[in-house]
Amino acid sequence: MIQCKAAVSDGKGSFSIQNITVADPQGDEVLIEIKAAGVCHTDWDSQSWGKPLVMGHEGAGIVKKVGTRVKSLQIGDKVMLNWAIPCYECFQCQEGNQHICERNSAVTAGNNVSEGHATLDSTQYNGVPIERAFSLGTMSEHTLVREAACVKMHVEMPFSSAAIVGCGVMTGYGSVVNAAKVKAGTSVVVLGTGGVGLNVIQGARISGAGKIIAIDVNPLRLEMAKEYGATHTLLAEKTDKGLLNAAKIVKTMTDRRGADYAFECTAIPELGAAPLAMVRNAGMAVQVSGIEQEIMMDMNLFEWDKIYINPLYGKTRPQIDFPILQDLYAKGDLILDKMVTRTYPLGDLAQAFADMHAGKNAKGVIVF
Repeated sequence: MIQCKAAVSDGKGSFSIQNITVADPQGDEVLIEIKAAGVCHTDWDSQSWGKPLVMGHEGAGIVKKVGTRVKSLQIGDKVMLNWAIPCYECFQCQEGNQHICERNSAVTAGNNVSEGHATLDSTQYNGVPIERAFSLGTMSEHTLVREAACVKMHVEMPFSSAAIVGCGVMTGYGSVVNAAKVKAGTSVVVLGTGGVGLNVIQGARISGAGKIIAIDVNPLRLEMAKEYGATHTLLAEKTDKGLLNAAKIVKTMTDRRGADYAFECTAIPELGAAPLAMVRNAGMAVQVSGIEQEIMMDMNLFEWDKIYINPLYGKTRPQIDFPILQDLYAKGDLILDKMVTRTYPLGDLAQAFADMHAGKNAKGVIVF
């Protein structure tokens, strides 16, 4: 058992840096020394999930110990972590939908603790078992995870860059490549150019999209979008309800027809239907940001033959997609280092959250 520092939420809207204890790995478990952890809006939200948690669900680090059933990893391996942990055996995993595993998914499974999973008392705070966010808890100097949560790093990259792959990068890129299957030469609209939106833009560029239109209310973010592949930018007005006025402008930019694809990356419920207004007849609208609130939709926006999809986490198959992303990074096609706008020590997590809310960073990362 090892003692280390971690960001611990109280479940009531706040967090503090505390000492926790992490047990040695058993079975298919792996002890990871975390080197970097991404800072995400989901981490901010996790403070209010009604129970104490070790925070963090994006991370990368080094394998320090392995359980007796671990086959693919050795001590010293560098790994990036994946929060949608597949079991490879349930109906959805067998269908190729490893991101919505029926046994382990922290999002779709009723109980994300299955046989072989890190035991409930493996991580403790003040002598009491504490859960780790998404079964990872990456905002900690050490964490205990399943072997299936780890993807070995086979190219050289900073841990800070590797850490962000396991959420925003995979969600944005995968929504384009795996879910929408954007074709070369097509037109793409991206609503919201935060961390996820920038990776949608990257995915569209890598897919060969001919026109990539970035829309945001923040002019600084639009300038950033150009660096990642946006060919056109559109500064939206906060008073533009449903971005319907912006949609009219988009149509003038796409032969008065509308774009082939539009991706919503704002996480603003009122904009959940906005991508439908941006696409042509028989075009595809993709809700990327994970809106879960009830929203009203004008069914006229679906006319005619438009498709609206709501993929989770870019439909990732981690052992397939993460190595592809590593190769794209090594080739220079996938921008990661520049995306890490600023790094912080764990003690400055409050500042990292403040900078995130202020829109100062493409991505902030905690570095241990």
